[in-house]
Amino acid sequence: MALHEKPVTASSGTDRSVESASAQDGTADVVDRCSAEDRAWLDEAIRKVEADANRSADTHLLPIPLPGDWGIDLYLKDESTHPTGSLKHRLARSLFLYALCSGRIHEDTTIIEASSGSTAVSEAYFARMLGLSFVAVIPKSTSPEKISLIEFYGGTCHFVAGADEAAPESRRLAAETGGYFMDQFTYAERATDWRSSNNIAESIFNQLAAERYPVPAWVVVGAGTGGTSATIGRYIRYRRHSTKLCVVDPENSAFFDGWVQDDMTHTTGMGSRIEGIGRPQVEPSFVPTIVDRMMRIPDAASVATVRYLEKLIGRRAGGSTGTSLWAALRIIAEMRSRGERGSVVALLCDGGERYCGTYYNDAWLRENGLDLAPYTAILNTFHETGEWPTSQG
Repeated sequence: MALHEKPVTASSGTDRSVESASAQDGTADVVDRCSAEDRAWLDEAIRKVEADANRSADTHLLPIPLPGDWGIDLYLKDESTHPTGSLKHRLARSLFLYALCSGRIHEDTTIIEASSGSTAVSEAYFARMLGLSFVAVIPKSTSPEKISLIEFYGGTCHFVAGADEAAPESRRLAAETGGYFMDQFTYAERATDWRSSNNIAESIFNQLAAERYPVPAWVVVGAGTGGTSATIGRYIRYRRHSTKLCVVDPENSAFFDGWVQDDMTHTTGMGSRIEGIGRPQVEPSFVPTIVDRMMRIPDAASVATVRYLEKLIGRRAGGSTGTSLWAALRIIAEMRSRGERGSVVALLCDGGERYCGTYYNDAWLRENGLDLAPYTAILNTFHETGEWPTSQG
């Protein structure tokens, strides 16, 4: 019997008559695998996941203050307000619905996921909602705050040395235990309906409808699975918008070089210090053909930018927000230099409370050799003049 297939017992007169008819002549040309109990559990599971979405108000699109005479508006899509505190809540919901409707999850299935932390937090939330066991396979470097949240939602953490080991170890655990490996890095791009269903792209464009530049010139996102960029890029094309999509990548990640070299087998063998984005290999969910620009951002620049953002809006955000915002600010400087007007949207992926011991800890920065000073100087120059040093990333 294949993994995850459950033996089916006859639960109705119709099921029993099929078995009898097959047994009379020794053939098995009709086989039923329907289960009324399994379908009833599935119906209730989907109802619960959908109800979570129905209870959740849409996330805010925050205007970030820029001088009015620049003629450019900047927005952050604040995904930190989801019930589990990050953009990955959308992904986890979509992955659960995809797996449920594909017959991969049943009442007694253990869910296993490879993650840098935030997806695991959100999947643990949904697993608990459905009464399922959950195992997060995460690097030892995952922030203690995320580990605590995974355990708060009833999940178990299984640690590996680096990000490149998480998926193989998840597959091994699934095969060994009969669990289901959710595999966000493969299924993220197909689990979300990119045409509508209030996905993140549709939400952004709807929220911009009353703004002075309702169709943004650029949307800037990071790549972890590649699912968010796939959803936004496809939606832009489907709706025939002129918007360009910029995908940003941190140090040590494979996406940038893989995209530039048109080599989707490219690997680095190294993990990312910017949790939530960056991978040691180009993941299956990354769709390179819908990306208009990629930018590789120094890790110190990402951290400097979230600290800069805190001064602007009085809130802390995670490092991946800094990666996207750095690129968005550079794009705005380019637009100003060409006399262009318009709007730019980036993502506030999660809150900074998960990174008090890392990105907001000066001792951690020193231990990791991250010098924020040159990048802070660039940000200060931009803030005062709207200009960007041409030699800086």
